[in-house]
Amino acid sequence: MTLMSKAQNNQLVSILPISFVHKFLKFCYFIMAFLLIACGNDKTKKATPETEIQSEAQTKNVVTKETNTKTILCFGDSITAGYGLDDSNDAFPAVLQQKIDSLQLNYTLINSGLSGETTAGGKSRIGWILNQDIDIFLLELGANDGLRGVPLSETRSNLQTIIDVIKEKSPETTIILAGMELPPNMGQDYTQEFRQIFAELAKKNNLKFIPFILKDVGGIAELNQSDGIHPTVEGHKIMANTVWEVLEPVLSL
Repeated sequence: MTLMSKAQNNQLVSILPISFVHKFLKFCYFIMAFLLIACGNDKTKKATPETEIQSEAQTKNVVTKETNTKTILCFGDSITAGYGLDDSNDAFPAVLQQKIDSLQLNYTLINSGLSGETTAGGKSRIGWILNQDIDIFLLELGANDGLRGVPLSETRSNLQTIIDVIKEKSPETTIILAGMELPPNMGQDYTQEFRQIFAELAKKNNLKFIPFILKDVGGIAELNQSDGIHPTVEGHKIMANTVWEVLEPVLSL
């Protein structure tokens, strides 16, 4: 019994170091893995606030850029829409945008011209047009009224309604009213009173005013298309300069 016990003890002693080493190595592997995971989590935790700060800063920059971008809306008829041109980028609103971009001014110009539009049509769609933020509103309507012989009182009333709606829904918006004139074949009294409508509305409502948007273009054959009414590409460039004379001081405010 004594010899057997001694032999068993010797066997345990010889086995114990090997078993212990295996367990110890497993324990070390466990500790190393734990430390690596812990270090990884620590780095993640440290990086997270920096990532959040960076992301927040980028978001603020995007919001700031969007917020700082101001809008100019050209609300008119075929003259604004660029009727008859091969490329709408040749219409005066697009020419103005090119000029604005070249000066690195933070304005986006929207062409809301509609061929055939009358003041009555403009009055009917002004509400939903104002569902966007507009800093400068260029109002160019009335020519089709005059060419159709619409009663002048109706044209005046419609334009006033459009102005009133803009002021009510967007009081911070600067309104620029574009004046229009008619060819003499419409009759002297009618054409003269028609011209006065725009000047009187501009004065009454304290608006920025372009006396005649077709200045140096209207009635000049080479600057108009074959219909004698709608400007050519060169005509639109001249119109853009006419509008710019009134628009530029507004952009500087």
